Amino acid sequence: QLQACGGGLVQAGGSLRLSCSVSGGTFNMLVMAWFRQTPGKEREYVSGISWNSDYSSYADAVKGRFTISRNNDRNIVYLQMTGLKPEDTAVYYCAASESVGVRRDLSRYEHWGQGTLVTVSS
Repeated sequence: QLQACGGGLVQAGGSLRLSCSVSGGTFNMLVMAWFRQTPGKEREYVSGISWNSDYSSYADAVKGRFTISRNNDRNIVYLQMTGLKPEDTAVYYCAASESVGVRRDLSRYEHWGQGTLVTVSS
């Protein structure tokens, strides 16, 4: 089970940190990722991290502003978001994959959290 939190309302240029706690399963064997979705649009990849943190990737839209990390002792994955823009407004979902390798295709992720809303005002 994945539980995401940390969303909220922030002004443009501000920062937020999202957290996703994972219960059940073997967290340190899971590839973890964040996706986001706005009304009327498809869910899109934001960032992903390998099980041992040796590899991470980012969508071009967030590269240099967002940082993904994980704590395998606490079964938590984070998304630190800085320099937020109004276009970052979305519901953010954490996801877990039992497959090897960080992938941007959401079909590769078997487990999903409930989403947390991030709203960035201009």
